[in-house]
Amino acid sequence: MAEVKTKPTDASVSDYIDSLKSETQRDDCRAIAKLMKSITKKEAIMWGSAIIGFGTYPLVYANGKKADWPILAFSPRKDKTTIYLMGDFDNKQALLKKLGKHKMSGSCLHFKTLNDIDKSTLKALLAGSYRAVKKKYG
Repeated sequence: MAEVKTKPTDASVSDYIDSLKSETQRDDCRAIAKLMKSITKKEAIMWGSAIIGFGTYPLVYANGKKADWPILAFSPRKDKTTIYLMGDFDNKQALLKKLGKHKMSGSCLHFKTLNDIDKSTLKALLAGSYRAVKKKYG
């Protein structure tokens, strides 16, 4: 099996966010990081070169490969931001319907800017995902 490439690094989260070209995306990333820290009570860590994560749990892929993965994480992409919602919980779909302009693909929530989505609903989604992962993996 190939080694998992996305791992925690010693890179600076602040430096990474500061390096983003879009001021809106930098502001969004700072707000998301603050929100995730408030939920997890963990410091932000760079995972690979472009994922900002909080906490860790043992992720098991469908093929049986195991790797550590952040409990909550996000990544600013070229034209959108991706949040990884790894936990599944009862009212997740109802919250997604209330969220605003976004797209889901697997466990990835994509949106252009925080102004496109309801922040209190995002907080509820993040908290629900966090609780679900913690319940399953401790």
